[in-house]
Amino acid sequence: MLDMELIRKNPELVRERLALRDKELAGLVDRVLELDAQRRSILRELEDLRATRNAKSKEIGMLKKQGQDTSPLEEEVKRLRENIEKREEELSAVESQLKDLMLRIPNLPHESVPYGEDESQNVEVRRWGKPREFSFEPKPHWEIGERLGILDFERASKLSGSRFVVLKGWGAKLERALINFMLDLHSRKGYREVLPPHLVRPEILLGTGQLPKFEEELYRCERDDLYLIPTAEVPLTNLFREEILSEEDLPIYMVSYTPCYRREAGAYGKDIRGIIRQHQFNKVELVKIVKPEHSYEELERLTSDAEDVLQALGLPYRVVLLCTGDMGFASAKTYDIEVWLPSQGRYREISSCSNCEDFQARRMNTRYRDISGRLHFVHTLNGSGLAVGRTLVAILENYQQEDGSVVVPEALRDYLKADVIRL
Repeated sequence: MLDMELIRKNPELVRERLALRDKELAGLVDRVLELDAQRRSILRELEDLRATRNAKSKEIGMLKKQGQDTSPLEEEVKRLRENIEKREEELSAVESQLKDLMLRIPNLPHESVPYGEDESQNVEVRRWGKPREFSFEPKPHWEIGERLGILDFERASKLSGSRFVVLKGWGAKLERALINFMLDLHSRKGYREVLPPHLVRPEILLGTGQLPKFEEELYRCERDDLYLIPTAEVPLTNLFREEILSEEDLPIYMVSYTPCYRREAGAYGKDIRGIIRQHQFNKVELVKIVKPEHSYEELERLTSDAEDVLQALGLPYRVVLLCTGDMGFASAKTYDIEVWLPSQGRYREISSCSNCEDFQARRMNTRYRDISGRLHFVHTLNGSGLAVGRTLVAILENYQQEDGSVVVPEALRDYLKADVIRL
């Protein structure tokens, strides 16, 4: 959620930054200011009405002690009370509209984010590793996996429909090995491992920004009014919801493995084959809660920590800085890490690392008290470290052999107790 005080004091700046995302967003600022003016006007009127009512009530008490008739004043107080109740209802309606509007406005892009309308205008920052040159035509991961008997799409479809997979044998073991490898790597870097619930209340998704705007992307258990998490970012960041931390508590680094659940409502026709885009997938997530003055330095470190996984696995990748038109709702700045997939001859997203500044903290009311006693909103960051299924895809494709076997990356051999996956 944006800072209401910033909108009041510098509406033109907010309009300009929002317009970099989408020109139509700038008009929302005027509606916010209009509702805010209504709210403040009603509050002033209520203050006057309550003061008048209190004065009249006090006068009634004095007159009664003197034995005088207070009927006219009591009627006046009754009318004041009715007017106050009416204005309170109006205030509640205006505040509800204002809150709903504020919850639907995305974060402001940081000044270092390049302008652009879509992903074609993202800016490449760096590359690591050289894509392998094959002496044969590299196969897509689904062909490799089906031939090895480790990916079963047909039986998954029987169980759950499209965009699901059953991992079997070495496929299940490789997925588990990747999860443990990622958790161990990040734990050594100072991240504290957390295993959160996969079902959360609606207000938790409000806190991180998935609700109310992106409800169609979520799986909801209506009977209990709980949602399946789309990412571990949601429960991890909200662990400190409605809390005041001490300055000594910061920074907080967390790592978590969870399944993630997404309806992929807008993904019709995209990545139909394979496991690039699934309704259920495993992911290791990194979350940081830090002081504002350190958050952009922490974003660079977070991105580097995610890159270290790919480097350890020997997988070529590139890092791109997302432009204003391709950024996530809650993000102020985002780096995407894209891994090389030989069968597609291009890089595909495997991690997204974002600084949300105080956008989520305001929605969650998460603050810290500095040594002088003043309260500040924290800054929150999150990133995949990594998407496990897509890492498995990259290993199958980059380490495939002409005979259909797959060499196990050296970093995983102690976990998998194998050097090669073959029939």
